[in-house]
Amino acid sequence: MIATLFISFLALLVASFPIAVSQALASLILISVYDVFSVPGFARGIVSGFSSFPLVAIPLFTFAGDIMGKGGISKRLIGCAKILLGNMTGGLGIVSIVACMIFAAISGTGSATVAAIGLIMIPEMVKGGYDRSYGASLVATAGTIGTMIPPSICMVVYAIAAGTSITAMFTAGIPVGIVVGLALCTYCYISSKKRGYQPVKEHFTAKEIVKTVFEAIPSFAVPFIVLGGIYGGVFTPTEAAAIGCFLGIIISVFIYKEVKLFEVPYLAYRSCVISAPVLFIIGISTGFGRILAITQMPIRIADLILGITENAIILMIAINLLLLLVGTFMETNAAIIILTPILLPMVTAIGVNPVHFGMIMILNLAIGFVTPPLGANLFMASEISQVEFGTLAKTIWPWIFIMIIVLLLVTYVPSISLFLPRMMGLRV
Repeated sequence: MIATLFISFLALLVASFPIAVSQALASLILISVYDVFSVPGFARGIVSGFSSFPLVAIPLFTFAGDIMGKGGISKRLIGCAKILLGNMTGGLGIVSIVACMIFAAISGTGSATVAAIGLIMIPEMVKGGYDRSYGASLVATAGTIGTMIPPSICMVVYAIAAGTSITAMFTAGIPVGIVVGLALCTYCYISSKKRGYQPVKEHFTAKEIVKTVFEAIPSFAVPFIVLGGIYGGVFTPTEAAAIGCFLGIIISVFIYKEVKLFEVPYLAYRSCVISAPVLFIIGISTGFGRILAITQMPIRIADLILGITENAIILMIAINLLLLLVGTFMETNAAIIILTPILLPMVTAIGVNPVHFGMIMILNLAIGFVTPPLGANLFMASEISQVEFGTLAKTIWPWIFIMIIVLLLVTYVPSISLFLPRMMGLRV
């Protein structure tokens, strides 16, 4: 049964069928051959997947990130970061990384972070004497933090697939995202010194500092209100997403006035279009997951692999390699939905916490955003920087190496992911 399901699924993918359609057809093939499940039962599973309340957070966070990205928030965040960090060695690069970290707490996605920060900071770095491909690689890598720091759409998808708390995942992502950001800032400082990138000696008057900080207050208020409300128990993550949309409209349309009111319906429509494939995959995957559960395929696969080795170190290295490979050619949310039911029983059997594993999975797949031959963030950075993709594919490897070091640290030091959720009394 396992062979029938996965061979048919892979064959359909190779034949260029969409992922959700491949899952549905492979499930129907298995049902027709082995009669292990009924078609109405499979359909009910799909409907229950579409009916999940937490799913509403995905288009809402997408809309919030989109409207705030266009509403001038990134420009204000960068202004504050330049005042604090711009005059040090590698300052413009470090400003870009810090701005990506802050914007990640607003947008929830990697590609939106690359676009919002890269459009401003890559030309700034080039003006400051930085190599254009270096700046594009830096922003592409820093953009991956958008999947780690809450509110992350990837975390919502993983929490649904794994049956874990979205709030616990959001809390675990904060220290992981900070560790990634610090590692990238450290490498930026060292490599800038080696390359001879001089600090930008820009002096700000007291009036300019006050004006810049004052203008950025609404931008900084968004993550504090959204995340503070979640952790304080004021509203659920889904309700927080709606609050984020409301704040995004108020700030972008009425405070900064960089988005026109008539543009809001189109942005909302576009967010639904962007989110629809993910929601469709999740719905189909719920029916697919029921078949996996009834046939006990994840348990059988876990037993098969654990029969080869029960060494946690070796097993986690193998899983990391698999996820790094998958991340280079498969859309992140689709990979999470497909692989979580298969890999989670395996890692929990060797004592890995589901929330900890979620951060391992998301960090692995985030590295795929910047790994050739594909890499969504690389393509986005190439587009906005006007640097050929082939050039970026060569200059990105030192940044990938730094990310892999952090991945190993997060994999084998669970407290990085778990100390904050446990400190806050969350069930992990």
